[in-house]
Amino acid sequence: MKTRLALAYFGVILVWTTTPLAIKWSSIGVSFVFGAMARMSTGLACLLLLLLLLRRRLPLNRPALITYLAVAIQLYGSMLITYWSAQFVPSGWISVIFGLSPFMTAFMAAAYLQERSLGWGKLFAYSLGMGGLVVMFSSALELDELALQGLIGVLVATFIHAASAVWVKQIDARLPALQLVTGGLLIAVPLYFGTWYWSDGGLLPENIPQQTLYSIAYLGVIATTLGFALYYFVLANMQATNVAMMNLMTPVMSLVLGYSVNQEPLTIKTMAGTALIMCALLIYEIVNRRQQRNGG
Repeated sequence: MKTRLALAYFGVILVWTTTPLAIKWSSIGVSFVFGAMARMSTGLACLLLLLLLLRRRLPLNRPALITYLAVAIQLYGSMLITYWSAQFVPSGWISVIFGLSPFMTAFMAAAYLQERSLGWGKLFAYSLGMGGLVVMFSSALELDELALQGLIGVLVATFIHAASAVWVKQIDARLPALQLVTGGLLIAVPLYFGTWYWSDGGLLPENIPQQTLYSIAYLGVIATTLGFALYYFVLANMQATNVAMMNLMTPVMSLVLGYSVNQEPLTIKTMAGTALIMCALLIYEIVNRRQQRNGG
């Protein structure tokens, strides 16, 4: 079990590292709503096929249905806002701001899950993280006003992502990851279609660039089908705050990927803000492990 959990954990890190850039590329030549809808629809089709091949049922009891709703809030609310924001900010920034999710998760987990996730050491880490966020906002102002709006959008998406994770843990329906994501997508995908019809008039793009198609396929088949399944498998078997610590590695990797592959700006302020957030996460993790060793 530990080996499977470790492989799933690092699999999520790899997927999350590449996802922000793929999100940005998946909206080239098409609307961000179409890019998100196409990704989630592809992911749902893959998951339903997988359930059919494995002969797995989708539980429909009350805890399961509520859990699907909690997952759908992440898959629709958080992801749609992220897609919108990706139009205005470098892809690496998305991962950096999502790195703040452990702090948001910790406060909510302390309130609703009775997890021991607060203390002076962690409060110091939160302060460093907030300092890094302020630097990132300053960096966004140097680009343009839209970049600042995009950064705020990613921050809102991060909060929704953290709230969804805590709600899933609070319900504790103990559903397999495959059914968990499929149930969430069954709720989210119709919402995406409705949003697409409302925003784009139900019109399909005339020409979709190859880069966009490949990105949508990667996001639908790998990031959604495999990535979310691995994420919820890890979430079901770890503390919510520990799951959020996956963001310790992905921001720096995503920044480097965006800079090297997509020629995205990498300024001193961006690196400073990222460094502050990463230091905050590192201190947070050290304090968290010390609490666990002491029986907390």
